[in-house]
Amino acid sequence: MTFWERIYFPAILNGMRITFGHLFRRKTTVQYPEVKREFSDIYRGKHVLKRDDEGRERCTACGLCAVACPAEAITMVAAERKPGEEHLYREEKYATVYEINMLRCIFCGDCEEACPKEAIFLTKEIVKSEYERGKFIYGKAELVEPSDPARRIDISKRQTPEVLAFKKNKKFKHNK
Repeated sequence: MTFWERIYFPAILNGMRITFGHLFRRKTTVQYPEVKREFSDIYRGKHVLKRDDEGRERCTACGLCAVACPAEAITMVAAERKPGEEHLYREEKYATVYEINMLRCIFCGDCEEACPKEAIFLTKEIVKSEYERGKFIYGKAELVEPSDPARRIDISKRQTPEVLAFKKNKKFKHNK
């Protein structure tokens, strides 16, 4: 080793060059909440349980989303639909309890892909921060979208053009 290498002088100069180079770059910090960052159309945020066109819950409590979840964040309890509840639930079986532990969820979207009824989707909404762990277990009250069609959540940007074209074809039982 030479004398200059032993005292690390070239390494120090190189480090100072890098530091001064970063000093004059544009800042990447976003001043949240005054300035909100733009998210991608396919950003995976808070979950929503969708309703069909008639306002009935799509979820049939089949459990495929819970099985597909690698973090085991989804739990549900199924029940049979009673006479007179046809306007509330789409199928004979529905979820009386549907919970997602947002502390365990890794927002991978596997639940969305596993659902055969297109009942669960991840939205662009950010999960709100809380001070207590219990508030991060979202039940049906937080997850099911409103029955008012004007307040429903648009998830069309999360679907491929092929899926949207398929859904327009009403001759398939799934799309009725």
